[in-house]
Amino acid sequence: MTPGTIRVGIGGWTYPPWRGVFYPDGWPQKLELEYASRHVTAIEINGTFYSTFKPASFAGWRDTAPDGFVFAVKGSRFCTNRRVLGEAGEAVARFCAQGLVELGDKLGPILWQLAPTKRFDPDDIAAFLQLLPAAQGGVRLRHAVQPRHESFVCPEFVALARAAGVAIAFGDSATYPGVADVTGPFVYARLERAEEAVPTGYDEPALDRWADAARTWAAGGQPAGLPYVGADAPAASARDVFVFFINGAKVRAPAGAQALLSRL
Repeated sequence: MTPGTIRVGIGGWTYPPWRGVFYPDGWPQKLELEYASRHVTAIEINGTFYSTFKPASFAGWRDTAPDGFVFAVKGSRFCTNRRVLGEAGEAVARFCAQGLVELGDKLGPILWQLAPTKRFDPDDIAAFLQLLPAAQGGVRLRHAVQPRHESFVCPEFVALARAAGVAIAFGDSATYPGVADVTGPFVYARLERAEEAVPTGYDEPALDRWADAARTWAAGGQPAGLPYVGADAPAASARDVFVFFINGAKVRAPAGAQALLSRL
């Protein structure tokens, strides 16, 4: 079995503290995506959480990034920050129709990050998962959901996500609980414990562990030592893997991503 593709990246590309740290001194801001997309292999677009964009924006990002690069897209807060997720159908449809498909083969997963206050309600979560479209304009869509309330740490949530073919986004977080069970055809991990005192955010032993975890995921397994709650492991199958350095000491995110890429 040929392992899936592992991509490692950062959240966004416009972040002033990266100038002179990640971006060279004096690097033009209008060329930051060009630079970032050639030093990591994926970017999670977080601006889509706050507002919609025109198709031309997605097309411009597509044309700026090199072949093989992938953009994950963060789902709108108007879809996820609501009391009843199952009522988000119109908002989900509007979000998916805004022009994401202009990214073409550079469109990665859509991340639906739930509010920290959202508790697990099996009927509501099942209804929300059913709202996530399999395709848009003939382009296949892939979905990941990241819950951040402890009530989601239960086998029933894992079973619902697996039945829907939706990945549970695993967050390595000091604040929120993580669910590492593999439930979809790809793996989505967000590394959120970066420390500013460490030049790469995560120290070398931690980076080695995450490199091993990424290889295990890509080969179809579930890495040891992560928090699992489901009763059964998924069938072994090669999976694409997306790992983002995306919280904690954000200024260290690019260095962390590059350090992990060098190990892979």
